[in-house]
Amino acid sequence: MNGNLSLKSFVVLMKSSKAIQERVKKDISNQDLKISEFTVLEALYSKGKQTVRQISDAVLINSGSITYVIDKLEDKGLLERKDCKEDRRVVYIQLTRLGKQFMDEIFPKHQLVIEEIFSEITNKEKELLIGLLKRVGKKE
Repeated sequence: MNGNLSLKSFVVLMKSSKAIQERVKKDISNQDLKISEFTVLEALYSKGKQTVRQISDAVLINSGSITYVIDKLEDKGLLERKDCKEDRRVVYIQLTRLGKQFMDEIFPKHQLVIEEIFSEITNKEKELLIGLLKRVGKKE
């Protein structure tokens, strides 16, 4: 019986994840962004300047792909590279003024979409969900 519940939990989690990803993808695509681009912008918006490695770790995109995403966002004028004065091997990525203005405009709307996705569960249930998912995620 326990195995059946584990399998059912897995299936429900995967279906929920897919539904959430599709909803977020629809919201982000309205801003002419790909999910990977938005996640990089969001990481910089919420945490400030980051190294490529820090961004890669935060958004779970491998280092080869992250460079491509950063290049695209730099071409759009939304972020820029800055050399580290203390260590020339390190390059920081940060939002440009345009990037910050863009995120100031779209992030509150995106946050409302996320709030709507989770509107059917209470704050206590959200805390429980976070704790449970963290425990499941630690298993390797």
